[in-house]
Formats: sequence, C-alpha cells, structure tokens
Amino acid sequence: MKHREGTLQGLKGTTLYYQSWHPEEPSQAVVTLVHGLGGHSGVFQNAVEYLVPQGYEVYALDLRGHGRSTGQRGYINAWAEFREDLRLFLRFVRTQRTSCPMILWGHSLGGTIVLDYVLRSPHEIQGLIATAPALGKVNISPVRLTIGRLLSRIAPRFSLKLKIPTNLGSRDPQIAASYLVDPLRHEYGSARLATEYFATVRWIYSHASELQIPLLIMHGSSDRVTLPEGSRAFFQRVIFPDKEHREYPGNYHDLYVDSDYEEVFSDLEDWLERHLIGAETCQPFINEA
Repeated sequence: MKHREGTLQGLKGTTLYYQSWHPEEPSQAVVTLVHGLGGHSGVFQNAVEYLVPQGYEVYALDLRGHGRSTGQRGYINAWAEFREDLRLFLRFVRTQRTSCPMILWGHSLGGTIVLDYVLRSPHEIQGLIATAPALGKVNISPVRLTIGRLLSRIAPRFSLKLKIPTNLGSRDPQIAASYLVDPLRHEYGSARLATEYFATVRWIYSHASELQIPLLIMHGSSDRVTLPEGSRAFFQRVIFPDKEHREYPGNYHDLYVDSDYEEVFSDLEDWLERHLIGAETCQPFINEA
C-alpha cells in the first residue's frame, strides 16, 4: 500500500489537507471519503486497511475547520463552502485518476455534504454511500440549537461545544477512549453552521426524488448521534430504483469502527463489486515524490 498526503486550495483560499492510499496493483475504482463534524481524514483507517487490499484507491480530505485544514473549528459562513471545497477536491482526484469510476462516501455530517453535492452534480459520481447521514434528527441539545439559530445573524462565528458523549460512537470502549486523546478531533459547532445545516437538510429532503445515481445508505439501529429515522425518511423519498438501505441492529454511530465493522465492510464491498461490473480499471499509482 502506498500513502500520499498533501494540501490543495479550497474556496476563498482555505488550505485543505488530504490523504490518499493506493494498492500496488491496478485498482478497480476510487473511493473518496468525507468525514463528519469534529472528525478528520485519519478516522477512516479501518476502511482504508479493508478497501485498499481489495483493489480500491482511497482519497480523503479534512473539511475546512477540521483536522489539518485551516479555518475556525466547526465554522462555515455558508454551506456552499463545503460543497465547493468538495468539488475542488474531486476535480483534483480526477486529475490523478481520469479513467476510474468515482464512488463518494460520506459519514454523518459528511453524509449530508455528499447528498447535497450529488443532487446538484449528478453526473460526476458513479455511486454514493452514506453512513449514518445527519438528516435533521441529531442528538444535540435543543438549547444549543436555539442559541445557534438566534446568533447566526449577529454572531455567526459564536461556537459551543456540542457535548456529544464519545461512547456513542462505538461499542468498543478503546475506540471511545481514543477519541478523547486524538489531537485532531474537536467538538465545536458554530451558530452559522447550525442554521446552514438545517437549511441544507430541508433542501435535500425536498429534492430527494431527483437523485439519479446508485445509492447505499447504512445506519446503526442504536445510533444516538444521528438518529436512524432520518435515513429511513430520506430513503423513502428516493424514487431511483438502484437504492439500498441497510440498518444494523444494535450498532452505534461510527459503523466503520463499531464492534462488528467487518460485517459492514463486507456488505459495502459486495455493493461496490456489483456496481463496478465491467468498469475500466485504473492504472497503477506512481509516486514520484
């Protein structure tokens, strides 16, 4: 496995950090990962270690205000910043892999970001995976949400800690403990992010019937961070026939590090294989650095 990292310029000069991982042999597709609120590109190591040996190239970026990217932690001025940063990142990935099928995978807030993106740019992506997407029903104090709405206009950068317990991510106590010592994680959300998020979720629901690419939604039934009802409601609104919804009994929010993540990855790989039959393989990655 070859690892690469670097930076690229996002919207309005924001510096975005990215990582990519490449198999030694020609790969089947590129899987581009978008993490959730407070996370970073490094949280997907389990997924990387599973997908790359199966012949997939994996790219992931740190969202603005997250990880090694620049910007106030947990702040955006407009949702379009997330959308255009992702567009620029995908354009960069395409310069590396012009012939590969492109699969987009978003987790939690990243799920919201990718759904908004593909509904507006349906021809750029060959398949969409959303794990535990944040679709309106989230475990954040109503008081904090109300404060966010009130301050969005007059103090958009005002931030509060969301205080989502780390043990809601995974049933593995070692994973929960690792969240507390990860220096790249944060737990802040700004007033403007709150209002932009809810406006985007409303837009996504109202345009769900326009989705025109293969969709896989995966959610844990015991997720108390982004409640699974949101995934169910969105899925029912999608009329494109190539759609799948899988809910895992007892699983928590971060499916890729929960106790039985191997089952989740096996289902994900099965979906990928079925949707890449006959696709052109990529050329071997050559790291000239």
